[in-house]
Amino acid sequence: MASIAVCPGSFDPITYGHLDIIRRGAKVFDKVYVVVLNNSAKNPLFTVQERISLIQEVTKDIPNVLVDQFSGLLVDYAKSVNATAILRGLRAVSDFEYEMQITSMNRFLNDHVETFFMMTNNQYSFLSSSIVKEAAKYHGNIKELVPPVVEKELLRKYNENK
Repeated sequence: MASIAVCPGSFDPITYGHLDIIRRGAKVFDKVYVVVLNNSAKNPLFTVQERISLIQEVTKDIPNVLVDQFSGLLVDYAKSVNATAILRGLRAVSDFEYEMQITSMNRFLNDHVETFFMMTNNQYSFLSSSIVKEAAKYHGNIKELVPPVVEKELLRKYNENK
């Protein structure tokens, strides 16, 4: 049986930190679904479709990565694609408490899906989509934080919002 993982997030936008987890996860699992979740608590810069397109572009060289969207319970999505794993990245100890709560709830809802945590590469341990957006908004250098296509789209978004 193929090992299938779901790597969820809002990816607004996808960063090199996200890509680090996705690439490494793709070496561990036979198939990785990168799933854009529409989080109603957040006010995204990019539409869901724009985020999907950016993720597809920057993962096109990873053949076992598929990109999708979902709203609802993550464990329901995992079941729908026969995934037995949820892949999550941890940047620092501060992420752990929140992730532990989510993992415990997911296990309560469906104990057939395990959560796997990967520590982000140290060079990306400070990185978040929010930090990248803030830097881009004020024309900070984000070249080493996001792929070129993402940088281009961030600059375009902030220039058209002036």
